Amino acid sequence: MKREINLKSINRLAIPAIISGIAEPILSATDTAVVGNIPEVGTESLAAVGIVGTFLSMLIWVLAQTRSAISAIISQYLGAGKLDAVRSLPMQAITFNISLSIIILITTIPFISEIFSFLEAKNEVLEYCISYYSIRVWGFPLTLLVFAIFGVFRGLQNTFWPMIISLVGVVANIILDFVLVYGIEGFVPAMNLEGAAWASLFSQIIMAVMSVLLLVKKTDVSFKLSSKWHPEMNRFLVMSGNLFVRAIALNTAMVIAVRQATSLGTDYIAAHTIAMQLWLFTAFFIDGYGAAGNILGGKLLGAKDYKNLLVLTKKICAYGLVVSLLLMAMGFIAYDYLGRIFSDDVQVLNIFRGFFYLAILLLPVNAIAFVLDGLFKGMGETGYLRNTLLGATFFAFVPTLVITQKTNMGIHGIWIAILVWIAFRAMALIYKFWKAYYPLAIV
Repeated sequence: MKREINLKSINRLAIPAIISGIAEPILSATDTAVVGNIPEVGTESLAAVGIVGTFLSMLIWVLAQTRSAISAIISQYLGAGKLDAVRSLPMQAITFNISLSIIILITTIPFISEIFSFLEAKNEVLEYCISYYSIRVWGFPLTLLVFAIFGVFRGLQNTFWPMIISLVGVVANIILDFVLVYGIEGFVPAMNLEGAAWASLFSQIIMAVMSVLLLVKKTDVSFKLSSKWHPEMNRFLVMSGNLFVRAIALNTAMVIAVRQATSLGTDYIAAHTIAMQLWLFTAFFIDGYGAAGNILGGKLLGAKDYKNLLVLTKKICAYGLVVSLLLMAMGFIAYDYLGRIFSDDVQVLNIFRGFFYLAILLLPVNAIAFVLDGLFKGMGETGYLRNTLLGATFFAFVPTLVITQKTNMGIHGIWIAILVWIAFRAMALIYKFWKAYYPLAIV
């Protein structure tokens, strides 16, 4: 079977994946922008959203790695022409995912205050963190259900339905944010920060219901939970375990960065939150080509088509770089206006403008790191991805952060450490592909 790897075939998967991928940061950014403009307590509320958002993202992205594991297995079987052999696997994987999320949810709730105190939240900010988290956390299992189903769709080379689900969720969240945070006089009371939490929860419920319905109606995947352990569940658990450790290492860096920014003061964590929301938005935008690499890479590996795997790798890296350069240009053009979307606090905006150029300069490095990361997930190289993140976090990010903070570089030092962290990942992945897969493609 001829497999043509060109811009059209890549974009057919990448563009819906980009739209779907940026849904989560748009959802978070909406909370940030709406909450940051609450009269009188906007800065404190913005700080709380940043702290809670970082912790929830850590939980979600640690467990959501099962999406990549199930996508890789299904796409490899699809490439090998053996899809029937894994039709009962997704439901076992989804059940595992939800069960684990419920266990973690139940074990974290009693320690909410201690968790956010560890992240340097104090006084009014700590109170807001607790009230916001206490509502948003119930959407945690729903988010993981949605991500697991997205993994099934991706494995089947379908990014269209995840895009539709994500768009509906984002639109619902934006509407509910304005209605519940600011209220409608005479109809809906202003709920301020708690309104943003309820808006997120309701949108997650909508996305979960849509995901289940579309999986049942648009695929041949069995939604019946088989009592017989599927043979590929062992590989799924090993891959998921590797990706769990990888995600923990990744989020360790993010949490340390938030904790350090919080220790600098409320204005600094508010400015860091704005920068992180914008950076994550661009990162997920670039990651669309990583998703295409994830989907097509697994299929090509399953078919042992190494020549086209090399073609794919070169093209998705090139497309990712082009997108990153366009985003860089837009970032510098709109530099003085971006922060105002999220806050009108003069001190916060001054701090933000003072360091955000570092986040913009990161974008081309992001492109290589995220695109290759997605490709390697699709090929099942989870052990190497685990080791890469451990090395990047503990041998690149942490030492750089210690040095920059000891030299009083403050918020600039945090973002320099993030730059070094991403660069380490990009170089490690380039090296691995060059050593392991390039020789196979040229034989």
